[in-house]
Amino acid sequence: MSIQVETKDCTALGDAEVAELADLCIEGPLPYDIGLLSKQTEAWVLITQVRENDKLKGFAFCTLERIGGTPCVLIGLASVKRGAKRDSVLRGIIQDQMRRAVLAFPDEDVLIGTRFTTPAGFEAFKNLNDVVPRPDHKASGEERAWGRRLAKRFAVEGTYDEQSFRVTGTSGLAPHFDHESLKPETIDPEIVAMFTGMRPDSGDCLIAFGWAMAEDLLKLGSH
Repeated sequence: MSIQVETKDCTALGDAEVAELADLCIEGPLPYDIGLLSKQTEAWVLITQVRENDKLKGFAFCTLERIGGTPCVLIGLASVKRGAKRDSVLRGIIQDQMRRAVLAFPDEDVLIGTRFTTPAGFEAFKNLNDVVPRPDHKASGEERAWGRRLAKRFAVEGTYDEQSFRVTGTSGLAPHFDHESLKPETIDPEIVAMFTGMRPDSGDCLIAFGWAMAEDLLKLGSH
């Protein structure tokens, strides 16, 4: 059976669905519990869920908003089940959120931002432009400013380094984007190096963003 993807308002999430999210998370390295997930339903506007045979395979909280006039898709807590089809699940999440973006921000480039704890997270950004941070790229002043804006928007608890885009956490397990690659050996070693010494269970993460261009979003919206 094919994968089903649905994005809906967080207010439509019932207690049983929140428990289902927690059941998925408990299997991974970031075991978010029902209490934290319930808070996410209040902190975010939308949730994208991916199912196969009616079984939850991945989800991501998000919101579409403007920061300083710039259209953004901000992705909060997200988790992809460690299954053989997790690449398809990840792609389903991102594409559905992009479809929402083209409806909300027609004919505009959109910034996509989130918090990663592993280099595999960058697989979510593989179709974006001008991803920051990235190997062999010195971030501009404006890009560093975007890092600061996102750190503020995500209300990160800890110390944010605008040069490395890393957060050194102080609050324990925090809401991040949890995904593990099917082919970790193919990940650029320089991307892997960005995460050296990172402790996700302490709240450490990397703030990252990229751009979905208007013409690419238009193609998604036509499907």
